[in-house]
Amino acid sequence: MKFNRLKSALLVGTAFTAGVVFGPGLNTMAQAVGISVANAQGNDQHDTYRLLSLFSDVLARVQQDYVEPVPARKLIDNALNGMLTGLDPHSAYMTQQQWNDMQTETSGHFGGIGLEVTDNGGLLEVVSPIDGTPASKAGVKPGDLITSVDGKTVEGLSLNDAVGEMRGAPNTTVKLTIKRQGQADPLVLTLVRQIIHVETVKSKLYDDVGVIRVSEFTEQTNPGVRAAIRSLKAETKGHLRGLILDLRNDPGGLLEQAIAVSNDFLDHGGIVSTRGRHSDDDESWNAKSGNDISGRLPIVVLTNNGTASAAEIVAGALQDNRRALVLGTQTFGKGSVQTVIPLSGEGAIRLTTARYYTPSGRSIQGLGITPNVMVEETRKPEPHFGPEHEADLRHILSNEGGSKPAQPPPPATLPPVAQQIPKLPPQGWPTYDPTKPATDFQLQQGLILVRGMAERTEAAAR
Repeated sequence: MKFNRLKSALLVGTAFTAGVVFGPGLNTMAQAVGISVANAQGNDQHDTYRLLSLFSDVLARVQQDYVEPVPARKLIDNALNGMLTGLDPHSAYMTQQQWNDMQTETSGHFGGIGLEVTDNGGLLEVVSPIDGTPASKAGVKPGDLITSVDGKTVEGLSLNDAVGEMRGAPNTTVKLTIKRQGQADPLVLTLVRQIIHVETVKSKLYDDVGVIRVSEFTEQTNPGVRAAIRSLKAETKGHLRGLILDLRNDPGGLLEQAIAVSNDFLDHGGIVSTRGRHSDDDESWNAKSGNDISGRLPIVVLTNNGTASAAEIVAGALQDNRRALVLGTQTFGKGSVQTVIPLSGEGAIRLTTARYYTPSGRSIQGLGITPNVMVEETRKPEPHFGPEHEADLRHILSNEGGSKPAQPPPPATLPPVAQQIPKLPPQGWPTYDPTKPATDFQLQQGLILVRGMAERTEAAAR
């Protein structure tokens, strides 16, 4: 990768998983808040000095007159976090401890209860519980609002601090108060913290079709996908007819893992490109020739509004290259890349540094990916308390620089069976139970579609 100024981890995820007294010297203040005054020119430089002087005055006033003493570290941490979170929903400052926790999380092993959360008007909104974790087993759902942790409100806390409240030593308990759509009374859940070993990839065989579920993009994801394909092929003795890649409620993760997983199913074409503020930081990635480890099997990708970021990169790459059909509902619409920049023992900043674009040149920022075949999970989707898509968040990054949003391929190019797939479950369809695949309407329609794709491919080969 180029990124000459930004040599650090690149993330495409939607959310976080759950004393010095300054004198009058402005250069010292600039270093403290991470601003290079030397880079400013003319009036901008004058404004920078003036505003840093304002910051210094406010800091001194708080330290002198606040009702009780406040450590300077806390004041600066709050200021840094406020500066970054005010830019967009995905930038933030992390203390050294939070930075260490994040490094542990992206390795796929960390302590906690297993929730991906984001800020929603001062409360915590659940993006997705991670499969197999205490939160998932307790029935926490996407869209739930966490109003308090251990009886104390989360209002007024930064996202990092709120997540920190839910972390703790293994085998200790944490009590969450949850506001859920459709329920008048708060839901109180007591969960036991565990060391979370995130199994980001799971696979299952449905007769002659393999389903690969990807819950998150960590360092373990691409090896897991490759192992799943080998296992499915071995289980069918080489007679696997098609694949379903289930990316529903996948909040994203590492960019390089999204590229690697896309590459697993492509043998040509683009995967993704990024464009930042400086043109010499722009980058693009293409599939390696002959790299499709599935053997060109028909693929259906399942999506919903919880499919975000890295998961959208994979869905967009396979859709644009006509390698897979996307079935489900509109994705979340996060088309930006965050760079994690360590600060020499003082934590790190998670900074939005680029927009990304699908192979056809479209930006999905604030728009999401439109499925080839629209299929709802239920006949009457439940409304959410908070934002269902990136476009519902405050001060989001604008959609710029891309081609017009590409429309899904016309119906004539889809297999005939696609025309017969209903958008809504029939009357009387059983309530979805994650332990009973037969109740998963989107999955069942995906199986019908991928088998229809296989039949068409097999007929053409005769």
